[in-house]
Amino acid sequence: MNWADYVTTVCIIFGCFFFLAGTLGLLRLPDVFTRLHALTKADNVGLGLIALGAAFQVDTIANLLKVLLIWILVLITSATIAHLVARSALLQGEEPWESP
Repeated sequence: MNWADYVTTVCIIFGCFFFLAGTLGLLRLPDVFTRLHALTKADNVGLGLIALGAAFQVDTIANLLKVLLIWILVLITSATIAHLVARSALLQGEEPWESP
């Protein structure tokens, strides 16, 4: 194994950790808004780390740009969908959670 393989392994492990943290946030947090926040932030960072790990394994600039494009598209769609879900929840009368 060379240094790129080690960097890839570390990035993918940390990326999986962020995916797991986002999933736990989705299951444990009290309302739709905090769940959306945990899920979108953790998943975007997790996918970014996995894309970074994959970037060390690509052989051409074209493949590197494809990995980068996938990550950017997921960032845009994730933010858009989170906004739409939060707006829909507000319009349906969902109140944001407040700490007691």
